[in-house]
Amino acid sequence: MPNISSVTLGFIGFGNMAGAIVDGLLLKQVLPADRIFVCAKDPDKLAIKAGARGVIPCADARETAERADLVVIAVKPYLVPDVIAPIREILREKIVVSVAAGLPFAAYEPLLLPGTRHMSTLPNTPVAVGEGVFLCEKRHSLTDEDMALFEALFSPISLVRLVETPHLGIAGTISGCGPAFVSMFMEALGDAGVQHGLPRALAYELAAQMTAGTGRLLLRTGDHPGVMKDAVCSPGGTTIVGVAALERGGLRSAVIDAVDAIQHK
Repeated sequence: MPNISSVTLGFIGFGNMAGAIVDGLLLKQVLPADRIFVCAKDPDKLAIKAGARGVIPCADARETAERADLVVIAVKPYLVPDVIAPIREILREKIVVSVAAGLPFAAYEPLLLPGTRHMSTLPNTPVAVGEGVFLCEKRHSLTDEDMALFEALFSPISLVRLVETPHLGIAGTISGCGPAFVSMFMEALGDAGVQHGLPRALAYELAAQMTAGTGRLLLRTGDHPGVMKDAVCSPGGTTIVGVAALERGGLRSAVIDAVDAIQHK
């Protein structure tokens, strides 16, 4: 059984999500680049992306799987069956982690050989800076030792949480789609700052740091978001005036409607 000091990691598919995970692992010095193996359909693009990070490009999925202890399936969901079929025997001896959205444990069972240890996950892009979320389906076939290794690899770059299968969709919407919503909010704050004379770069910088710091504060204290909001709203002060304007504008209902729209897509 490999441990964090010797484990090798392979990515079958090296798109945006796989690249974000690798970026986070390298940034936080979880693994050295020479223990990360990657493959992708386009060898020229792969060479550029792998070279920029110093990770090892492989000729194909077979080579990647053979060289890795933990194999991350990171291709588009519709490609997963064709990618797995030729390497099922190899994967039976590996830890297999899927980051393909919409493919839970049950979907992999007929694709993999009996006894293969595997788990389906939904990471989000902030893993690239070590501030992500890794949602893991509670139903999986990893051993306790496998799970400990998974957490040793990915908890330095993310909040790792086990989620019941029926809740994967909504949890993934909040953590996976949420960065787009938050980015729109930061952009709006930046525009407001520019309207009142701030340089745009500074306005975005202030909005981004405020957002990051507020999230980190909530995680550290465990306070209800409403408590944090109330702490900033002095009686008759400036913040409560803005909060009232946001309430009149329907901020809360707009966010809930956005999540509902995704869930009913």
